[in-house]
Amino acid sequence: MANSKRTLFLKRRMRVRSKLRKVNAGRPRLSVHRSNKNIMVQLIDDVNGVTLASASSLEKDLGIVGKNNVEAAAKVGAAIAERAKKAGVTEAYFDRGGFLFHGKIKALAEAAREGGLKI
Repeated sequence: MANSKRTLFLKRRMRVRSKLRKVNAGRPRLSVHRSNKNIMVQLIDDVNGVTLASASSLEKDLGIVGKNNVEAAAKVGAAIAERAKKAGVTEAYFDRGGFLFHGKIKALAEAAREGGLKI
């Protein structure tokens, strides 16, 4: 029987995450989630199991509530870079999950890099 899209997505997400964990021990993880209407990102310390910073297109102060386009992703990326600096984080590894590094995900990563976060 053929695998569903969701099953393939989950397998891809776990494959990406496990490979990244092997080479980036000790660094926080910049985890991205994209839905049809919004985009969210978290800076996670896996050693202590805490979220250090987060940003989302649902936040009213970013001015992009309910939008999920490349411009919104860039604003979220800039916001997470700024919040990471406040939390004292300068470098992290980028966990794209099961999403392709293209379009919105790429725009978010580039904006975070431009904001000073080394990923």
